[in-house]
Amino acid sequence: MRKYGIFLKIFSYTIIAMLFLVLITAGLFFNQFSTLYKSVERRSIYESYQPLVNKVKDGQFETISQTAQDFYQKNRSFEFMITDKNGETLFSTPKAEEQSLSTQRDFFFVVDKDETTGYSIIALTRPTLTKFYHEMILRALLIFLFIVSLCLVIGYLFTRQLVDPIKSLAKDTKNMADLQEVQPRFPERKDELGDLSRDVHLMYRKLKKTIAHQQDEILREQEIEANQRYFFSAASHELKTPIAATSILLEGMLANIGDYKNHPKYLRECLDLMDKQSELVSEILEIVKLNEGKVLFTFEKVKLREIIEATLLSYQSQITAANQRIEVTIPADIVVFCDQNSLKKILSNVLANAVQNSPEEALIRIWTEEQSGSCRLNILNTKSAIAPETLTKIFAPFYKVDKARTDKNTRSGLGLTIVQKLLQEMKLSFSLENTSEGVRFYVDFPKEEASKNNS
Repeated sequence: MRKYGIFLKIFSYTIIAMLFLVLITAGLFFNQFSTLYKSVERRSIYESYQPLVNKVKDGQFETISQTAQDFYQKNRSFEFMITDKNGETLFSTPKAEEQSLSTQRDFFFVVDKDETTGYSIIALTRPTLTKFYHEMILRALLIFLFIVSLCLVIGYLFTRQLVDPIKSLAKDTKNMADLQEVQPRFPERKDELGDLSRDVHLMYRKLKKTIAHQQDEILREQEIEANQRYFFSAASHELKTPIAATSILLEGMLANIGDYKNHPKYLRECLDLMDKQSELVSEILEIVKLNEGKVLFTFEKVKLREIIEATLLSYQSQITAANQRIEVTIPADIVVFCDQNSLKKILSNVLANAVQNSPEEALIRIWTEEQSGSCRLNILNTKSAIAPETLTKIFAPFYKVDKARTDKNTRSGLGLTIVQKLLQEMKLSFSLENTSEGVRFYVDFPKEEASKNNS
């Protein structure tokens, strides 16, 4: 019942309405037909008995019976009677007399009534007219039954035409609720059902996009939470190690054990550890600020070569000790548009990684490439390579390619993480990739002219 509920309802309402109209029409038709039949019957009877009426009027009252008998002899199918003013029968045909005595009388019509003499000619309904009346009633009943049957068929087809699309849409919406793929049901229809189908599928597509977006957001939140857990776990480990080392040195000095009696030497080592600890804390705080979007950038014109040369001075001693060579081919007039302090941090971390991860006597090339609307800065470590599985982790916090953590690699592992965060916040495209010559890092800076236009 539940499956065909709407069909039965619409079908019932349709049939009731159609039958109501048919019954009203049939009632009006029957009333008009009865009135017409009686009118035709009366006129036919009057015309049929008019010769008798004329003879009775022209003759004497005493000859009425004889005149009626002569008329009946010539018209045996006519049944009538003539009465006087007192209702006594002056003449009657056999069937008319029987009908006058019967409790179930047929139709009678007063064909003529003479006010002077008081006689009345009363005619019985013509059998042929009565038969015709009954036949017409039967035909009308058959036509009524045919119309009712036709209404049932039309109502069924109409209801099917209306309900089938609704049931199809209901099935589609159920599949949509289960997030199954559903194709538009009535793309060609121009009526309300077509509009409803298109609106439902439009809503479904938007709903799918929203759900997909929500799922992406959930995955993103889960990824952020996982990264945060990893970050704080790694940060606690990195902070704990120098603290433990410093505690050992201080305990040894307090106990004056062996070489720890040389307090100036170990106090200097404690100070170096605290400096590294302070640098690590500063880097952690900077990453936290970048993650929270609390770092403000001031974009200005910056001469790229000057910033690079100033940054390289800090690593000159390391470069010399490793017999490495630096080749800078950047025109002095190259101007980019960025935040100067952030650029210094980016270059410092990238160059530090380039120096530390390049073999001895390696060449580190730094150059620029002019592009449409931007300037690409390239830093290449020749004779170097990064394993493919490492490339996906290189920007992760505290990740170090050198798992042994040799004396050469004394950095915290947050340098490239800071580089990534800064570049992402400034919306600059960058990449770190392996090439046939070595490992190349590049970043695209907007040109000064393009930045003006954009601003």
